[in-house]
Amino acid sequence: MTTLLHPTYFPSISHFAAMLQADDLCFEIEDNFQKQTNRNRTYIYSPNGIQMLNIPIKHSKTNHQKTKEIQLDTDFDWQKQHYKSLEAAYRSSPFFEYFQDDIRFIFEKKYTYLLDLNWDTLEVIKQCLRLQLDFSTTTEYFHEADQNTITDFRHLVDGKKDPSQFEKYTQVFDDKFGYINNLSVLDLLFNEGKFAIDYLKNQLLQPQ
Repeated sequence: MTTLLHPTYFPSISHFAAMLQADDLCFEIEDNFQKQTNRNRTYIYSPNGIQMLNIPIKHSKTNHQKTKEIQLDTDFDWQKQHYKSLEAAYRSSPFFEYFQDDIRFIFEKKYTYLLDLNWDTLEVIKQCLRLQLDFSTTTEYFHEADQNTITDFRHLVDGKKDPSQFEKYTQVFDDKFGYINNLSVLDLLFNEGKFAIDYLKNQLLQPQ
């Protein structure tokens, strides 16, 4: 079976669990961009609770623009803001100092297209966890995937449609706000380090 997912910005734990549990991984790149999804946002555990990190994009005058054609709005220095937010959230976590040099280039490199950024965030997490993760990409869009050959996890791109509930692990501010489920894989990485791999492989996922 092929697992079908959208590329996202520093994928959620459910996204990354689906990737690691896939026999054959394919990313959807022929879809039309939809606002308010994890295509251009991710969620972290800040000192004030859950925090969304959103990437500003250039909006087209047409309603239907493919995700792979979406360009970033460079008028706003989102990279500096996101990195500062990550430092504030995770500098006291067990593994932030260990991985911070690996992820920093994401916030220094200049990007034009959202998809290029999302590929790089996937690549850096793979490097941090020393993962070999091969994948293909779609060549055309199908609204309904063939259930006989495809496990369709594309709904996970929309957090409101993601029913995933995962095992608790220790988070930096859980003494203040409790456990927050299914954040960015960065939260798991900074808190669990290499143990994140076993965690991701053992979580139960719900196809749509």
